[in-house]
Amino acid sequence: MNKKPRRPSWITHWLVVFLALVMAGASTAQVPAPPQIGASSLILMDFHSGEVIVQREPHLRVDPASITKLMTSYLVFREIGSGRLSLDDTVRISEKAWRTGGSRMFIEVGAEVSVHDLLKGVIIQSGNDASVALAEHVAGSEEVFAQMMTAEAERLGMTDTRYTNATGLPDENMYTSAHDVALLAQALIHEFPEFYAWYSEREFTWNEITQQNRNRLLWRDSSVDGLKTGHTQAAGYCLATSAERDGMRLISVVMGTASEEARAQASQALLNYGFRFFETFRLYSAGEVVTSAPVWKGQADSVSLAVAGDLFVTIPRGRQDELAAAAHVPPRLIAPLAAEHELGELEISFAGEPRLSAALRVVEDVPAAGWWGRTTDGIRLWFGGLFGDD
Repeated sequence: MNKKPRRPSWITHWLVVFLALVMAGASTAQVPAPPQIGASSLILMDFHSGEVIVQREPHLRVDPASITKLMTSYLVFREIGSGRLSLDDTVRISEKAWRTGGSRMFIEVGAEVSVHDLLKGVIIQSGNDASVALAEHVAGSEEVFAQMMTAEAERLGMTDTRYTNATGLPDENMYTSAHDVALLAQALIHEFPEFYAWYSEREFTWNEITQQNRNRLLWRDSSVDGLKTGHTQAAGYCLATSAERDGMRLISVVMGTASEEARAQASQALLNYGFRFFETFRLYSAGEVVTSAPVWKGQADSVSLAVAGDLFVTIPRGRQDELAAAAHVPPRLIAPLAAEHELGELEISFAGEPRLSAALRVVEDVPAAGWWGRTTDGIRLWFGGLFGDD
């Protein structure tokens, strides 16, 4: 005789529902491990917040190969920005530049080539000859230009980097790290957006020779818009990449992969992981008032405090409600207070743990009050101190 299946009791029913909700919550709270990447070192960083999402041996000093040219072009961009150089300036090509081996733009010795065309030869064609030509034009020699590159790296906080040439051709005394390349990429995108657009161009023709950009992701992923490939026997296959999706920009760097395809797949995997499982929020905009605080002995009773720059944070997706902000301001502020003066700190925590902090600055001057205002506030402060009133 067949028995009818027993209906679960209401207790069992709600227990199942409860466990399902718990498991669903646990699944959204947990971020899966990053993809396994075959590279000697790597990093995935958010452009806006600067927060590192994935890293492995980020400070390992490695041969930079042609990723060196990111600094070559960055330094030329700075020269243009300062007014010491123009895109229309012409550069006479030296025999040294013409003879430089490796990847080439195919410029001819003695030719006059514009800075504009040489930069495109560096960025799109990875031309070693164009890199040397620009270095000589800016600094007189490639050796002096390399010293300028190293000084620029130090200014940017690239503590694991030293340059000896402008091309990335092998030299045992030249090195960088995945972390430093990410810092450089971040600075380049931030400071020179008008030039950064060139890193997304797929090909460039010079001397009737058309060469394609070696960054395969420019063809595979519409969100990818830069930056630079590199390869030598010592360095392996390297790639610094940036992509933007829905206002979130990521920078990935993989060093020492086994092939062109391996570096493309590794970079794509890192980018997909970052965009899928993390999100970045602009918590406050530059100059945005965060809080106000009472002021004593001033012409105003309170002072507005703001953050100096945009404040971003990168967190796992779906956990925005675990962010909290707290302003820490001295208990007694005495006028006069000058605009831009740092006065306290904004602390951002995530899941109950401190995540980042930013200085709070006075928005507008608060001049001292007249004699009567200073005197009455002085008396109130004295009585407050006497009776322990803060």
